[in-house]
Amino acid sequence: MIPVFEPEVLPEDIQAVQAALSRGEISGSFGKALAEFENEFAAYCGCKHGVATTSGTTALELASAAAGFGPGDEVLVSACTNIASALGIVHRGAMPVPVDSEARTWNLDLDLLEKLITPKTKGIVAVHLFGHPVDMDRLMKIAQKHRLTVIEDGAEAHGAKVRGRVVGSFGQMSCYSFYANKIITTGEGGMVVTNDDAVAEKLRLWRNLGFTQPRFRHDVAAYNFRMTSYQAAMGKSQLGRIAETLEKKRKIANWYTERLTGLPGVGLPVEEPWAWHVYWMYALTIGPEAGLTRDAFTVRLKQEGVDTRTFFCPMNAQPCFHEIPGFRPPPCPVADRLWMEGLYLPSSHFLKEADVEKVCASIRRILSSPKT
Repeated sequence: MIPVFEPEVLPEDIQAVQAALSRGEISGSFGKALAEFENEFAAYCGCKHGVATTSGTTALELASAAAGFGPGDEVLVSACTNIASALGIVHRGAMPVPVDSEARTWNLDLDLLEKLITPKTKGIVAVHLFGHPVDMDRLMKIAQKHRLTVIEDGAEAHGAKVRGRVVGSFGQMSCYSFYANKIITTGEGGMVVTNDDAVAEKLRLWRNLGFTQPRFRHDVAAYNFRMTSYQAAMGKSQLGRIAETLEKKRKIANWYTERLTGLPGVGLPVEEPWAWHVYWMYALTIGPEAGLTRDAFTVRLKQEGVDTRTFFCPMNAQPCFHEIPGFRPPPCPVADRLWMEGLYLPSSHFLKEADVEKVCASIRRILSSPKT
């Protein structure tokens, strides 16, 4: 079985973790590796501050707290994304408002934003889905016009670019995941980056139980979202080779595209002229012209020894959100279609061209006899 993803952990990553442990850098309260990783990753994203967290989900929760989202607020969020992108909004008592996907990049449709903004709208969480960036120049113009806080969700898009500028420094904050299947991994872990000094101070306060002086008197009911120093040591090691990793990701994507272009019913990822796609996962859609459903297609691929994952259940269709009083999502027909038709293929950093050819040969074989 070719797995959909396996993390790449090299000897230098293991050595970095061992070195941090030998220095006694166990917790997230002290040690040099944590501050170094925060500073270096923030700088890579074009930001002054990095605040490491326990996961990408808690990074989004922390950013929602720092943004001041709360009861009575509405926050626009990409419809087609992992549920984590909206959980911080929900946990703060605010209302997520799904924004349908646009058909080419599958990111939130910027043409819909202003129609969804109301007097209650306080922010936008824009997800750079599967590694293709949102057009942040255009989004920021809309947000500035309406005085909205923008949080970029870059969990799947480390190093992606908009007109040559790395994502992460456009919005007031940007959140990243370092989960095992991400471009950079610390096993579990995440980070919020920002250029705003006051926001960074608030993020650090809320990450660390709201500790001030005197130590055990707390002005805010905060969180413990601290990343450990030895995780940070692994992240710093992985960050050191991110250019090489992204080159591999784009090469793997090119191998897939060369072999799958023109197949009936197969919708391939695009790269807009202004964008630099990092292809966190190689994603595609299986439409009616393929002669079989996406689910039947994935079953057949598994029988051929190829693992896959489906796209995300869209925000407008999440049962838990329909339990929220007043949740009335706008129609999201594109995101609904992507949920039924989308999947991603094996995308490990270290895939060989022969592995990609095996996957694509299986796809061609299935599509040549879709009814069997």
